[in-house]
Amino acid sequence: MFSSHLSESDNGYGEMADRMVKLAAIQPGFLGMESIREDLGITVSYWKTLESITNWKKNVEHREAQRLGHQNWYSTFRVRIARVEREYGI
Repeated sequence: MFSSHLSESDNGYGEMADRMVKLAAIQPGFLGMESIREDLGITVSYWKTLESITNWKKNVEHREAQRLGHQNWYSTFRVRIARVEREYGI
């Protein structure tokens, strides 16, 4: 889970966010993603294993997006890793 507040600068954020969604989708172990952005943005990505998450974090393009996020786009952010034990709904 990735939650964030954007800084005032949006310089290229939307394009990079779109690219990261497409790039994540082709990574081994990727299961899906849900995202919403209001004042607080929340993205939940689902992965098969912790190793899949680690490999995604190490991806070269993703590392550059992280660097730019720290430097330009986010005033605050949090990353949480959790296990989904059950899912249900209508």
